[in-house]
Amino acid sequence: MIEELEKFLEERNNGAYERDAYDRYCQKRSLSLDAPAIHVTGSNGKGSTIHYLEAIYMAAGYHVASFIKPAFFCLNECIRYDGEEISDAELLSLFQDNKKDFEKFKLSEFECSVALAYRYFNKKKPDIVLVEAGMGGLVDATNIEKMDVRLAIITTISLEHTAYLGTTLSSIALHKAGIIKEETPVLVGKIDEDSEKIILEQAQAFSAPFHKVDSYHFDHLDEQGYHFDYGPYKDIILQTKARYQVANAAMAIEATTILQKDFPVNEESIRKGLSTKPLPGRLEIIGRIVIDGAHNPEGINSLSANLATVANGRPIYALFASFRDKNIAVELPRLANSVAAITLTTFDHPRARGEDDYFLYVGDHPFVADPEEALDTLLKEHEDALIVITGSLAFAGVMRKIVLEKRKGI
Repeated sequence: MIEELEKFLEERNNGAYERDAYDRYCQKRSLSLDAPAIHVTGSNGKGSTIHYLEAIYMAAGYHVASFIKPAFFCLNECIRYDGEEISDAELLSLFQDNKKDFEKFKLSEFECSVALAYRYFNKKKPDIVLVEAGMGGLVDATNIEKMDVRLAIITTISLEHTAYLGTTLSSIALHKAGIIKEETPVLVGKIDEDSEKIILEQAQAFSAPFHKVDSYHFDHLDEQGYHFDYGPYKDIILQTKARYQVANAAMAIEATTILQKDFPVNEESIRKGLSTKPLPGRLEIIGRIVIDGAHNPEGINSLSANLATVANGRPIYALFASFRDKNIAVELPRLANSVAAITLTTFDHPRARGEDDYFLYVGDHPFVADPEEALDTLLKEHEDALIVITGSLAFAGVMRKIVLEKRKGI
């Protein structure tokens, strides 16, 4: 039963970040990713960039597989082929074939998920695979020896996962540059000068052509969504109120330009693909609740820049929960500048901050242990306000399920 798989993965959801056992598993089971791949890492925008690329290439007639983490409801969401989630039957079959070795090598939940995804993709034989790295890139489980990467994308660099990736932008950039392969193009987004220098040096060391995303122009929001120009493409329209999605769409357009020779797409496919609805949890508006998975300073900045637009003059209150390795010393003050008040909470995850982890901040922001109770209170006490749920994509997923199931009377 699928419940067996879910329980198995939950028990291994420990945030492990070492490669020895995983490498031994890969060697024993000859784990590979055979189809041409675009490998995407970065602090923000990875999933959305892949989401837009998936839609563009499908509109152009390609068979497209994609791996995006985290899931909001179940692992099936993360493993897709031509826009469809892997079925329970296919997932269980792959799990049963690998379960003993997962146990033998004590793989983490993320490592198991990647292995299942890659085996499924090899079975389906897509034209192109889109892969989102989990944490960093250098020793990330998605980054294996036997994969046919055609383009490495590094979207942004922000302070995140500092316990694992280091406490400076430069050290984080070095980790993310670990997805660069020999003579394989690399595309970077708008990043700081020091990080760009480090990535460029890594690209040169691998004789990898180095590309930078161009600037977009004339971006503006109307009732249709966000409009912008990029390169030769004029008045591209995105179905979103989130300005930060324009940068992700620009990354997707630039990626298709770099790969135009191997995977040609026309303007019609680009426009159709970019008209797709954005991923859930990205400035997602449900009644008077906004759900956004901002989880680092850069993400909080992007969210804050959009809140006034969606609030339409209403006061804004935030419900915030975070992982322990996130930089809340920067995130909370920045968010506080954009909202009337912040309520801190936690959720069921081994890496989630509890009340003790917020001890420096509870004087300014109240802590409520039960996030559902906290949301109820905010909705009742601020009937005319916008309630923003943020701090972690995982937390956004937990709360999104609650909001959709109960709708909270909004």
